[in-house]
Amino acid sequence: MPRGLRTAQIGKCGELLVQYRLLLLGIESSPMSTDSGIDLVAYSPAQQLAHTIQVKANLKPKPGGGAGSLALDWWIPEDCPAEWVALVDLSSQGVWLFTLDEILKHAQQRPKGRAHLYMYTDPSARPRKFDRPAHQWAFEQFRLENRVHAAFGI
Repeated sequence: MPRGLRTAQIGKCGELLVQYRLLLLGIESSPMSTDSGIDLVAYSPAQQLAHTIQVKANLKPKPGGGAGSLALDWWIPEDCPAEWVALVDLSSQGVWLFTLDEILKHAQQRPKGRAHLYMYTDPSARPRKFDRPAHQWAFEQFRLENRVHAAFGI
């Protein structure tokens, strides 16, 4: 994975990865031209409906709290206008797809109108709180390939 990518480049890579993965599943999508909290509009031919997606991307896992176990983490505004939120790990090309309600339910922290959802990539990591899932494997049901039927009817 290249070093030195700017935040905007990481975000754009995430959007393109989501578009690519959706297209492989037969779902067309297009980026929005302005940043209104919706990054992509995806068309479901099975439902004959368009769906909105906000994409949040990580370049790679980083130490939790700066020195802890490796984790992926994303900050999502609680007033996100998109129907779906795609969380992306560019290093593994992993994509998870959540509704905003699911993000709010599974977020480990919710300060000041934002939801903070994180996933430890190290299975031996010991989260401080055990009331919500925190390991990457606990979120398998939300992987794009496992959500495509619920989200797009295919």
